[in-house]
Amino acid sequence: MIEILVFYVFGVQSYEKMRKVSKEWQKSCAHTTFFIIYFVILHAINLFFSIKMAKELKELTKRADNYSQWYNDLVTKADLAEQSAVRGCMVIKPYGYAIWEKMQRQLDDMFKQTGVQNAYFPLLIPKSFLSREAEHVEGFAKECAVVTHYRLRAKEDKSGVEVDPNAKLEEELIVRPTSETIIWNTYKNWIHSWRDLPLMCNQWCNVMRWEMRTRPFLRTSEFLWQEGHTAHATKEEAEAEAQKMLKVYAEFAEKWMAVPVLQGVKSETERFAGALDTYTIEAMMQDGKALQSGTSHFLGQNFAKAFDVTYLNKENKPEYVWATSWGVSTRLIGALIMTHSDDNGLVLPPRLAPIQVVIIPISKGNEQLQAITNKLQPIIDALRDKGISVKYDDSDNKRPGFKFADYELKGVPVRLVMGGRDLENGTLEVMRRDTLEKETVSIDGIVEYVENLLVKIQDNIFDKARKYRDERVYECDNYEEFKERIQNGGFFLCHWDGTAETEAKIKEETQATIRCVPFDYEQTPGVDMVSGKPAKYRVIIAKSY
Repeated sequence: MIEILVFYVFGVQSYEKMRKVSKEWQKSCAHTTFFIIYFVILHAINLFFSIKMAKELKELTKRADNYSQWYNDLVTKADLAEQSAVRGCMVIKPYGYAIWEKMQRQLDDMFKQTGVQNAYFPLLIPKSFLSREAEHVEGFAKECAVVTHYRLRAKEDKSGVEVDPNAKLEEELIVRPTSETIIWNTYKNWIHSWRDLPLMCNQWCNVMRWEMRTRPFLRTSEFLWQEGHTAHATKEEAEAEAQKMLKVYAEFAEKWMAVPVLQGVKSETERFAGALDTYTIEAMMQDGKALQSGTSHFLGQNFAKAFDVTYLNKENKPEYVWATSWGVSTRLIGALIMTHSDDNGLVLPPRLAPIQVVIIPISKGNEQLQAITNKLQPIIDALRDKGISVKYDDSDNKRPGFKFADYELKGVPVRLVMGGRDLENGTLEVMRRDTLEKETVSIDGIVEYVENLLVKIQDNIFDKARKYRDERVYECDNYEEFKERIQNGGFFLCHWDGTAETEAKIKEETQATIRCVPFDYEQTPGVDMVSGKPAKYRVIIAKSY
């Protein structure tokens, strides 16, 4: 009787631990009746707090109530990231970083398949380097963190340290906001003739862009990313490379992230500082706002001329090389969250989920737990042999209900549960996170069943996101109608006269921006809805992050 009470109160499934706990409590209670009553009360309290913890775990702000707060809640409660002691910077927690590692691993393979190699360049950039390309320095000047001294010293009163005024640098160093300048200064030493081209390098690193208003993953002062930098003999090769990398990003977004994207080219106002053209993939979040999810830049010869990077062509004549750069960042984790997740927590695409399948046994006693484990172990091994990441959670410090809530919050795509009755019947309860549907399935053929289910979940969440996006792409050529409807979000396909003045007016009056000239929509003749002038393009306009 006492052991059963200990089991219910503490969730202790080990018989030996059960006996130990019960003996300790028997010694402290003089009267058996009092002991039993005491345990019943403890059980009620324990159950109350267990339910309360599970409820708090899942208690997110509803998307419909406050989408921004829902996002912040989810980042914190799902253990993805938290604010750091450094203003504007975040700590990426292990679960969040595991998602980034999966992204990194896949993208790295895709880059290398195109001939790109990884390298690493310095974090600190001499200030004079940024001055060599005027448009580039103007674009980043207000976001740069500057290193002015190279040493600290102890204060005279021994209360701490201070900057040593005698250790001022001859030239200030900039914490990289992006690496074009330091890389092109290096490429000058690597490129001499046409035989050295194309030169295609990528680096995985952190960058610093001083931000006043930050949000985890979407906009922080320091963030992780990759930046590719390539050099080519001809303009045509460089343009082709920039567009090829955009397609790599789009393929990754759609096939791995299950995020539908529109590909296009940025307006002159929105393009990267120092680029001749910026290509972009734009995704729609569940609040109808756009998120720029990756960019690829055709840099022309701007940086080659700024750093005097020339090569001898086949006629032995010197020419400036042609350049590209391209990058994605941990902002992609923000895209994952806001595209798929719901009021119960994260919904992760199986291809990027740190845990693809969680298996939870529910047992009464150590003997039954061991029997369930023995039954499940071959299934666990078979799933892992197929490259599926599995977590078997047989811990006895949390109740099953708490575990269910936790893994649902963290977006684990598939949950398998086996209890005593399942053990007898040779079945498992299967729940898929994307629809929250449950069914009981025979353990015979369960490995193939789960493997197919993961594919179905991946496809389903992509189809759901694409349907959501497609239903919110609107053609609009009436400015008053546009100003009213843009407040509710969506992508607006509008005619634009191509002028910066019209673009600026739209931004000033609606806070919406031209996201891109899209490749997927036919360019038809029309009239600009703002100026009434003949249109040069049909563009996607949206509010954005």
